[in-house]
Amino acid sequence: MKPTNVLFILSDEHQHNLMGCAGHPIIKTPALDTLAQRGTRFSNAYTPSPICVPARASLATGRYVHDIRCWDNAIAYDGSSPGWAQHLSASGVLTESIGKLHYKSAASPVGFRQQHHAVHILDGIGQVWGSVRNPMPETMGRSPLYDKIGPGTSDYNRFDMRVADTACDWLREHAGDVEPWVLFVGLVAPHFPLVVPREFLDLYDPRELDLPMLHPSTGYVRHPWVERQARHMDHDAAIGSDERRRLAVACYYALVSFLDAQVGKVLAALRESGLDDSTTVIYSSDHGDNLGKRGMWNKCLMYRESTGVPMLVSGPGIPAGKVSETPVSLVDIQNTLLERTGCDESLIEGPGESLARLACENDARERLAFSEYHAVGSESAAYMLADGHYKYHHYLGMKPELFDVRNDPEELHDLAPLADYAEVLAGFEKRLRALVDPEAADAAAKADQDRLVESFGGRDAALRTGTPAATPVPVE
Repeated sequence: MKPTNVLFILSDEHQHNLMGCAGHPIIKTPALDTLAQRGTRFSNAYTPSPICVPARASLATGRYVHDIRCWDNAIAYDGSSPGWAQHLSASGVLTESIGKLHYKSAASPVGFRQQHHAVHILDGIGQVWGSVRNPMPETMGRSPLYDKIGPGTSDYNRFDMRVADTACDWLREHAGDVEPWVLFVGLVAPHFPLVVPREFLDLYDPRELDLPMLHPSTGYVRHPWVERQARHMDHDAAIGSDERRRLAVACYYALVSFLDAQVGKVLAALRESGLDDSTTVIYSSDHGDNLGKRGMWNKCLMYRESTGVPMLVSGPGIPAGKVSETPVSLVDIQNTLLERTGCDESLIEGPGESLARLACENDARERLAFSEYHAVGSESAAYMLADGHYKYHHYLGMKPELFDVRNDPEELHDLAPLADYAEVLAGFEKRLRALVDPEAADAAAKADQDRLVESFGGRDAALRTGTPAATPVPVE
């Protein structure tokens, strides 16, 4: 097939099912819904790690976190492991980025010819305090992440609008290019702070929204690994009341609609520039958001709210209006970009496959998606394997979880303790250990993090070092 351009739009912290095209009854996402109608939506898409920096490092390289050792938000991608931007540029494909990348720094040799409005980990060091895991502090104190919730215009909102406008200009400037190009557009929404322009918040009345499911106050008992995370930093206690919980959900929904508006602006510029028929469009997010379920906010868990991501692919030769149940991951993006631009995939290592090819094939529900977590709030590693039927959580030193996501998409019923599922459980653990040595990866992560902590003067100094909350963006 003739090579195409690729427009790759990545948001931050967009829960996998919060799109109209995914069947959500409330959310308003007309631009993403139209993109899904024009292409294929993968309903079983996952992140390789439910936290920003490791997820983006895996996405950049098409390899898993334990392979590239970018464990947490202080150990970012620096270009030392070859990634798709380097492969594309070496193959002569014009490759540029606009917006958030969250790599180590703009000086890192990651392969882009130019980075517009680049956002990377703050000062090249990120959240050093989050690397203190061996042992981990009992608590980091009250969470400040949700102090601001409600109508307004944040620096993040202004940044996303600027990124979208710049992407529109870029597309117009390159409308006449003969050779294929790749443009990465990194938006921040719906990442906290949960502050959003009033016009979008007015779409959702907090009083009409249900409270998040499975709150511990209703008798739900969290898994011990999750409970330890909650003790480390209790976002739900900081949010406080049911009224603020409903407002937080409304603001998140509104940020998704705000994000959709920016995506719509970029897709309109693509269409107006006459590039629709020669461009593959990919939309996804780096991870999801727990959004109050189980009394947990932010990300960092193995449940689908956190590990699931939206994945839409549209373009020449890709089936329109299709929903594929093949499990896929952000590690598949690299192969997709190389295949669509006509580059040689045999030059790369990793578990990925082209999403465009997978979209054209029959659903492979037996394919596995993998995720892992070695970062802030976890005393031990957590791993996830999912096919089109079951989803398995392996917590080092603790009991596992197993969910039938085909029949129980909300993951309400843990099947791991049931004798009828012992064979399924054992099969998943066997497949996990064929992919990674769970104990060895946990030890490697802690050794790397211990060395990092010592390089900043030891435990007490490291706990005071690094950005305390979200990474700041350039302000005009």
